[in-house]
Amino acid sequence: MNLDIANFAIGSHAPIPPQTMKAGDAFEADSGDAFTKTGRSLVIIDPRALDRECFAQSIRSRRSGMEVLHFSAIGDWKQMRDSSLPLLAVLLNIGGRKVSDPVVESEIRTIVNDVAPAPVILLADSEELLQILIALECGVKGYIPSSVGIDVCLEVINLALVGGIFVPVNSVTSLRHMLGGADTSARPLDGMFTLRQSEVVEALRRGKANKIIAYELNLRESTVKVHIRNIMKKLKATNRTEVAFKINKLFSTQIDARENWL
Repeated sequence: MNLDIANFAIGSHAPIPPQTMKAGDAFEADSGDAFTKTGRSLVIIDPRALDRECFAQSIRSRRSGMEVLHFSAIGDWKQMRDSSLPLLAVLLNIGGRKVSDPVVESEIRTIVNDVAPAPVILLADSEELLQILIALECGVKGYIPSSVGIDVCLEVINLALVGGIFVPVNSVTSLRHMLGGADTSARPLDGMFTLRQSEVVEALRRGKANKIIAYELNLRESTVKVHIRNIMKKLKATNRTEVAFKINKLFSTQIDARENWL
């Protein structure tokens, strides 16, 4: 397996360089939403008719006016691709099937290649680490377990649309232990924030919306907002974008200082 697992062991979304941040980008995910880009369609692939129809209706009710198409197989979508709006993203629901099954793995790879550069987000019942690793190696941009709600699903899709990758945090805990777990030399923010604030700060650096942070840290969204306000006060920042910029700058400065000392 060629997947560089260290890239997402720390989190599920690679850091965004400070110079790319601006109001309305991923760090403003509560007010900016990639779904607001009109003229493209979201496609759901699920062989179970009731599941895909209910899922499509739930998305439409939260994103009024958005075209949501659903099919039992990717081949059905291909047949009417020319008469549909350009593709926004694909949600592929494999249910209880395993990504490690060669047939399923081949299906995922084929869909990823067929719809590129549109992202493919996988929905699955399993939260096994092995299944997630194989899915990421296949090229999916998100792995959503069936245990989450529709609002979290929408935030994951939004994250994929702005270049992020989502995996359930509980499933990578064992991977962190395998890679050495608590390496204090790589945590330059210790001492400035509480443990919980540090976790929120790391999530902000990675462009995650409040709903995603709340899900991953098992917190209420209102609690996440309180932590963000306290972080802003400590950094004398006025908004989330400024928090992310200052944290990235501080992180880089302290890492450089440690490397120079060594």
